[in-house]
Amino acid sequence: MKSYTRLVLPVVFAAGFAAQASAQTIKIGVNEPLTGAFAASGTYVVNGAKIAADEINAKGGVLGKKLELVIEDNKSNPTEAAAVAEKLISGDKVPVMMGAWGSSLTLAVMPKLMEYKVPMVVETSSSGKITTTGNPYIFRISPPSSIEEAAFKPMISKLGIKKVDFLVINNDWGRGTADDFTKLFKAEGVQVRSVEMMDQSSQDMNAQLSKIRASDADTLIVTAAVEQLTLVLKQANALGLKKQIVTTGGSQNPDQLIDQAGTAANNSMHLTTFLPWLPDETPNPEATKFFLGEWKKRGFNFAGSTESFRGYDGIRTIAAAIEKAGKAEPAAITEALWQTEIKGLNGPIKFEKWGPSGKESGQSRPNVYLIKIVDGKVTHPKS
Repeated sequence: MKSYTRLVLPVVFAAGFAAQASAQTIKIGVNEPLTGAFAASGTYVVNGAKIAADEINAKGGVLGKKLELVIEDNKSNPTEAAAVAEKLISGDKVPVMMGAWGSSLTLAVMPKLMEYKVPMVVETSSSGKITTTGNPYIFRISPPSSIEEAAFKPMISKLGIKKVDFLVINNDWGRGTADDFTKLFKAEGVQVRSVEMMDQSSQDMNAQLSKIRASDADTLIVTAAVEQLTLVLKQANALGLKKQIVTTGGSQNPDQLIDQAGTAANNSMHLTTFLPWLPDETPNPEATKFFLGEWKKRGFNFAGSTESFRGYDGIRTIAAAIEKAGKAEPAAITEALWQTEIKGLNGPIKFEKWGPSGKESGQSRPNVYLIKIVDGKVTHPKS
């Protein structure tokens, strides 16, 4: 009996110590693509999230406790994204999450949020389905394609757009963009010529681009992540495609395109939700300069700042909600998110109710900008 007691006591003490250590932190689940097709983007978001957590912890944390980011790789795969959510909620016991970058990834996670009643701040995904299908645990700070197309509406006449083609990634993100922008163009009397699709793993888009080159459209709308977009620009240039190119999704990393696509990126235009090139023109210049300073201090490439700020704002939003809730519990945080309002790097973050009555999701309205690459540099129409 004594021998048995000696074996058990250390385990009990160890378990107690682990529980006590865990109680000193507030866990936030981070579900992002760190490998696979969207790895670069997911890594940028995670690094931005770490800057926010470090900043908050240096100021004393939240409710007297340090934030602990529990970061998991969804491998750019919807099935993995759902499994990661299950692991974070059931295994790590996180009371709130941020994720999951891509629209298909976020849509795959959403049933888990409903099942466990755990809220998630969506930092990047743009599919309209995310906030219109009826999930009260979704709070999105990035613009859906419907907000992007509304912001783009006054730009149509300025750019002289009369006829358009689309080249979009064949997932919820790309198809949603094509649907929303097609409605806008038709309402504005712009003719839609063709909608070409590409798989997220495709390396050769010459077949689609050759069809687009042969059309009489004056503008090409492209939706893809930065790696694939680089290839599109290079291949379009090699084919001698002369149309205006406008990208959507706010995830193109213009500086990275300049580095990787070279002169093929010149004259391309991009809808983005952050202006790191012009900090004083952002809604929160002080916070923008701090964030960019930290980003540089950590040795990260400036190009990643156009996406990493999403992770920074996402964690700051969650921290503010936990502070308002007064406790790190899913139900309290969900309720508090509706009353949370902070100054984001791309405008005020405050959630409106979208979707079916009684099951509304939260949607914030960030600023949307159109920038243009000219002679290897990012320019903004207002500058």
